[in-house]
Amino acid sequence: MTSNTRIKMPAGFWSGIQQLGIAPHDVARKARLPVTIITDLVVTTDQYFAIWQAYSDLVDDIAEAIIKLTTVFETAQYPPAVLATYHARDYRDALKRMARYKQLCPPESIRITEEGEHCTIDLDWLYIEEPGPPMLVGITLAFLLELGRRGTGQHLTARLVKFSHQMGDIQALENYFGCHIQSGANCNRLTLDREDLDRPFVTYNAELLEILTPVMDQSLDEQSRSISFTEKVKWILKRSLAGGRPDLQTVAWELGMSDRTLQRRLTDEGISFKNLLTQVRHELAREYLADSSFDIKEVAFMIGYEDHNSFYRAFHKWEGDTPSNWRTEYLSTHN
Repeated sequence: MTSNTRIKMPAGFWSGIQQLGIAPHDVARKARLPVTIITDLVVTTDQYFAIWQAYSDLVDDIAEAIIKLTTVFETAQYPPAVLATYHARDYRDALKRMARYKQLCPPESIRITEEGEHCTIDLDWLYIEEPGPPMLVGITLAFLLELGRRGTGQHLTARLVKFSHQMGDIQALENYFGCHIQSGANCNRLTLDREDLDRPFVTYNAELLEILTPVMDQSLDEQSRSISFTEKVKWILKRSLAGGRPDLQTVAWELGMSDRTLQRRLTDEGISFKNLLTQVRHELAREYLADSSFDIKEVAFMIGYEDHNSFYRAFHKWEGDTPSNWRTEYLSTHN
């Protein structure tokens, strides 16, 4: 997915910020975009990120802005894909639908894991190289909890929330989420009590779901066919690399196909699994090294190298320089 990918802008965003006392044209001006962007139904990835960053720049505190916009956003303004989650049978059903239909509203993507007493929801980025603004990260995770609260009619709380960036007034966020907030983490993650997922939604509407689900599934299938197979595999590799070594079998299983089919599909697009994995590691290495908050040994681990010396050799082969020298030069030219 490129920076020119078309993204549907939530209809309630502009009315929501107006309720918070922020003029839409001020956001457009801050984002260096034409005022007509306010009435556009779709925007590019770059424009989408610029709008969220502009909103963040115009508020006094990012944490307060996250909470206010999440709670003021009216349910009636939800796009169809989100309405299908709001009217789900229970919180688990809603989250599963959200993970599936979020692909219709890139670039955010969520990955849900249930284990023991906990459910973890990780925020990833769909087919793009650079992560989105911290404001968008915060809004996304806060909305997932807000969805459970509105659907169940109960004031649910999280067990733990992790953000990769500093998020302003941490105490305000802890009051909202009802748990400890960890900033500067190596992921963006919402952890819930697994038993909360069984709570039924008072907003459950079987008749509406029967109408929306086939439409959403058809749109998802059409969108899936428009994205190259290589991009799909790259995305899976990127979200699976941290601390692990995703192999061909693992990726094939996630795509619901055999190892042989995966290899054939990649060959048809002119690349091997091994070379694609190397390409992904190289791209992620540059991305993580550009962030000075990550230790170089940590970067090696995050892209699947258990031995940091192996990472040094690989990086020197890619860039003709050591990771530390590359970082120093990069930061000197981009700060």
